[in-house]
Amino acid sequence: MKNILALIKKYEEIIRYLIIGVLTTVVSLVTYYICVFTFLNPENGVELQIANIISWIISVAFAYITNRTFVFKSKSKDITKEIITFIGARVVTLLMDMAIMFVFVTVLHLNDKLFKLVSQIVVIVANYVFSKLFVFKKGVTDDK
Repeated sequence: MKNILALIKKYEEIIRYLIIGVLTTVVSLVTYYICVFTFLNPENGVELQIANIISWIISVAFAYITNRTFVFKSKSKDITKEIITFIGARVVTLLMDMAIMFVFVTVLHLNDKLFKLVSQIVVIVANYVFSKLFVFKKGVTDDK
């Protein structure tokens, strides 16, 4: 039991990130699916990207608050800089998401629901790396 607790403690941040990442993915997917099942047509390339952007905006707002509070436990007083860096990193992964959706759904005509899920997996990994290295980096955002 001590070994399990030691592992949990050692990987606590990654575990918290994965939990928040799953919740953020759920927020993104639910938002996307609401868009495409109610008022946007995923077979139309422009409407597909609009649904993607709407889901991105909602999930980034959720992700910033939860990552700052629960994952990286940021104490930065320069919240404006932190938010701008966070959004900048998320714009990069939004472009990755849009490229994946464009290639696999618009060009190759594969299932948009499946490739939205695949895209989210790629995005979760990239978002952790960017958040850890650039946004919530200890010593840069901590005002100690």
